[in-house]
Amino acid sequence: MAKIKMKGEIKLDVIKPHPKNPRIISAEQIVKLGKSIKDFEDMMEVRGIVVDENNIIIGGNQRFAALKENGYETIPGKWVTKVTGWSEERKHEFMIKDNAPVSGEWDFELLEDWDWEELEGWGLEMHELTETSKLSKLEFDSIYFEPKEKPEINLIDCINLEKYNDKIKIIEDSKLSEDTEQIMKIFCQRFIKIDFENVANYYYFNATDEEKKIIERLRLVLCDNGVNGFIEDDILRIHKQIEGWELNN
Repeated sequence: MAKIKMKGEIKLDVIKPHPKNPRIISAEQIVKLGKSIKDFEDMMEVRGIVVDENNIIIGGNQRFAALKENGYETIPGKWVTKVTGWSEERKHEFMIKDNAPVSGEWDFELLEDWDWEELEGWGLEMHELTETSKLSKLEFDSIYFEPKEKPEINLIDCINLEKYNDKIKIIEDSKLSEDTEQIMKIFCQRFIKIDFENVANYYYFNATDEEKKIIERLRLVLCDNGVNGFIEDDILRIHKQIEGWELNN
């Protein structure tokens, strides 16, 4: 393995973000990171960007994004370390260990093809603390869980339209016929992400009785309502058609 600091000025366009970087932070965090870099540029000499022999980033993807966001077109070479001679597995290990203790989130879709046992060995917490588990850790006196701090969740908080809107813009910028455009937009609905944990929390803490009824009918939450609630309809109707099957089985 060889490690060298780059020299002179480097155009940011020469550096390539890793296409499968699994670490993601919010746009707000990117802006804050960019401000931190501008206020204290010397920090980039200590914790800069690490690239492989193809100038693909294996450490510092978010710092790179923050630099682009803040209008940097060139950066000092001493902010970039080039590492050569590493296997792809070694690069993956570095990407995880470089980010495991850092704030932000993991894109688990991008990590699906990785070896999860190795990821845990490299320090990645595979079961991150969720909002629901945080609430469940609150102390309570009753045998029934009733959190002291109830979250205020709006329905809009249950969906993420970022990727969907990006795809819609591509379609709207095209020269497709109106009919084709409408069909393509329907296809794009697969990019709408639903946060079912937020749906469940909204259902329990914030929904009206009418909203709860509709959420149950849409099968968005699991409810213990017996044959008159969540599990009736098709399942029971199908079972009734099976010879010898009875409701109390």
